[in-house]
Amino acid sequence: MLLAQLADLEALTAIGRRRSLAPRAGADFASNDYLGLAGSPRLARAASDAIARGVAVGSGGSRLLRGNHTEIEALEHEAAAHFGHPAALWFSSGYVANLTLFATLPQRGDLIVHDEHVHASAHDGMRLSRGERRTAAHNDAQAFDDAIADWRRAGGTGTPWIAVESLYSMDGDRAPLADLVQVAMRHDAMLVVDEAHATGVFGDGGRGLAHDLPADRVIALHTCGKAMGAEGALLTGPAAMRDFIINRGRGFIFSTAPSPIMAAVVRESLRAIADEPERGAALWDRIAHAERRLSRVGVTATGSQILPLILGDDARAMAVAGAVQAAGFDVRGIRPPTVPAGTARLRISITNNVGPDDIDALADVLEALS
Repeated sequence: MLLAQLADLEALTAIGRRRSLAPRAGADFASNDYLGLAGSPRLARAASDAIARGVAVGSGGSRLLRGNHTEIEALEHEAAAHFGHPAALWFSSGYVANLTLFATLPQRGDLIVHDEHVHASAHDGMRLSRGERRTAAHNDAQAFDDAIADWRRAGGTGTPWIAVESLYSMDGDRAPLADLVQVAMRHDAMLVVDEAHATGVFGDGGRGLAHDLPADRVIALHTCGKAMGAEGALLTGPAAMRDFIINRGRGFIFSTAPSPIMAAVVRESLRAIADEPERGAALWDRIAHAERRLSRVGVTATGSQILPLILGDDARAMAVAGAVQAAGFDVRGIRPPTVPAGTARLRISITNNVGPDDIDALADVLEALS
């Protein structure tokens, strides 16, 4: 009868936090397709070319059975070289990659210190982990250092793991990675960096914000379904990371391998980002224009493609989002628990799927609503 579930849904309705699915409509200020690659002819050709040369649509099994296709292995080899790490491992989604990483790599006796704003998938993985976990204040490298030092003084002898996002998906701010890698080196720790919203947008050739950090200290997650315009996620890091997850990572071992055709598409996306720098240049032009134009309605420049408009009250955020959508702009309202209480907002995402005229028109609507 699902009575408890129905009661919970009614409670969410009562406080204005019940979610529902809505079709895409209007100018794209909501997606993570930052470079506009998802609908590009180049990626479409990569898929059709793979089909033409006989690449199967489905993998047919887990990687440890029949699902270990040559397209997937080629992708992992190319991704490791592209991101400057010894090894890479491909997953069906960023959520599964994060979940598997944190559930598998930290061992009993280890410590995970995570940024308080780190993604839900990391939290879910940490709940399955054998390691102890502690929270550090957002973007406060000293808080990470103190947490590890306190743990050591209390007798902790295992490996510390520092878990952050390089670019946070709701505020558009960056982690202090240079300071955090120093913390990792002082404490013989591993730094785990979720590059989901930085891959393709930041760094040389779209390699992300962690690209220049010491490869022996860093494990990075590169989502393929955002700026890369495809699907899945790549973990890059030491060879031992890959081998251990293949042997111990339940989220990897017991999952059907992703489509080999999508592996071919992701390979092409890596090449497109590297050899079409004009995509990144166009995006940064749009970001600069949006920061100037939207500052009039209270949007603070973040130096990234993610521009939040904090409205505070849940009902107000959703009402403004509805009005903006009715005017032809796909902007979504974000409420707790996705963001902290009292910080409900519009999450304005700048992509190459819109132009300066679209940005100006959105700003005009927001000004009229303010």
